[in-house]
Amino acid sequence: MNKSALAINVFSGCLLFSAGAGCSNQHKDDPKIPERPNIIFIMADDMGYGDPGCYGQTRIKTPNIDRLAGEGIRFTNAYSGSAVCAPSRSTLMQGLHTGRARVRDNMFNSYRETLREGDYTAAMMLQDAGYKTGMFGKWGLGLHDQYGIPQRMGFDEFFGYLNQRHAHNHYPEFLYHNETRVYFPGNGIHHTSRDLYYGDHPYDENGICHPLGIDDPSKAKYAFDVYCERSLKFVRNNKDNHFFLYLPYTPPHGAFVTPDLGIYTHEDWPLPYRVWAAMVTRIDDEVGKLLDLLVELGIDDNTLIFFTSDNGNIDGPSGPDGIPAGEFFSNSSPTRGMKGGIYNGSFHVPSIARWPAYIEPGQVSDHIWAFWDFLPTVADIIGVPVPENIDGISILPTLLGMNDKQEKHDFLYWEINRQQAVRMGDWYGVKNRDGRLELFNLIDNPAQDNDISALHPEIVQKITGIMQSQHVPSDVWPSPGESDEAFKLRMARLGINREDRPDNAGNF
Repeated sequence: MNKSALAINVFSGCLLFSAGAGCSNQHKDDPKIPERPNIIFIMADDMGYGDPGCYGQTRIKTPNIDRLAGEGIRFTNAYSGSAVCAPSRSTLMQGLHTGRARVRDNMFNSYRETLREGDYTAAMMLQDAGYKTGMFGKWGLGLHDQYGIPQRMGFDEFFGYLNQRHAHNHYPEFLYHNETRVYFPGNGIHHTSRDLYYGDHPYDENGICHPLGIDDPSKAKYAFDVYCERSLKFVRNNKDNHFFLYLPYTPPHGAFVTPDLGIYTHEDWPLPYRVWAAMVTRIDDEVGKLLDLLVELGIDDNTLIFFTSDNGNIDGPSGPDGIPAGEFFSNSSPTRGMKGGIYNGSFHVPSIARWPAYIEPGQVSDHIWAFWDFLPTVADIIGVPVPENIDGISILPTLLGMNDKQEKHDFLYWEINRQQAVRMGDWYGVKNRDGRLELFNLIDNPAQDNDISALHPEIVQKITGIMQSQHVPSDVWPSPGESDEAFKLRMARLGINREDRPDNAGNF
């Protein structure tokens, strides 16, 4: 039976999709329905849209990521949950956009918000369905003394960082294994000063890094290598179970350092560019190890892998002439917008899905989807009801090549730092903190430098209505257009004082 026929069989009991209802488990005993897959979600940190070769990169080598694309679907209109890391992770886990997700920015007034009791995650849904769940990398949705640590949010095993600032240090003093700190004495005093771990690290003639504050590099532990090794053990230990493996990788986010320059050791590029390329290729190497292991264990065929990045374009390290790595490698989205911003490129990310048994290889899809679609997609895949009142829509029909069955978003919505953005078809609307709405056509004007709002008042009115309806006020984050004084008054009415929001930005 070919994959197209298999796709038809998968949907024999479920042909209609909506944001509020998906396939129920009523069809789980149908012999035509395939066995539930293992699910792996890989999310690089700050990888540019054009860093992988399959997105046009020519200088950085990413053969394994390119293999994912060649054996699956490469998306050209995929979007992260936010323009910075923590809220992106919240939208992924909760199936909610940033107008309603619990975590809507990295912090506010040096306070990091946490997922709370009662919040429901994709990992909890999979755990409830009998999956073994593991997370290895950067969490960002709860500190050690807050409620929302991975063990309470659906993960059987966690190894990595809780705090995203902690994750800036690739040679940390410790990482967490579940709730226990695992220390790395070989990392010396590297962690004790930002000047050390963000410093200019020397590399010898063989491309080996000698990180500042570390006496013997051979005894040092590069966190990415450590938690990736642990993730492979998780796969081995659960090869006979259904498992969900969440891999929120920390490279190539700064600090910009890698144990070795690898194949870029003797390139005639300035060192910062070689470091960036080596960090990206190190990710690719780990993707290759994971693919090899799935084949070795005989579980590759029915394992669904997503690969993406957590937010839009960044500059990366600069060379001696001040040119950033992003410009040197031409790795940005074809649309304007940077990490932390509000224009389209701030959210536009590379994204790939591979599932050998059911996804036809070599596809390129322009379907518009975002991180909050992951949860309902997984619900459809494993045959459980899609939770009510979420913002996502299952993209399973697109994965299976049944594009005529794919429901489409009327719009995508983001908010960050009291700004709002809406993608509605080819239209892209932005409302900055001054309250002025700009309107662009992404196809005609990807640079988003020609505001045509005055020419299309009906579109402006519709997007304004979306912005008004999609924002739900938070008891942590100021609302779009809300002044500092108005926010303080609102918090006072809620009985929330500044001391209820401690300065915990550096609480690892």
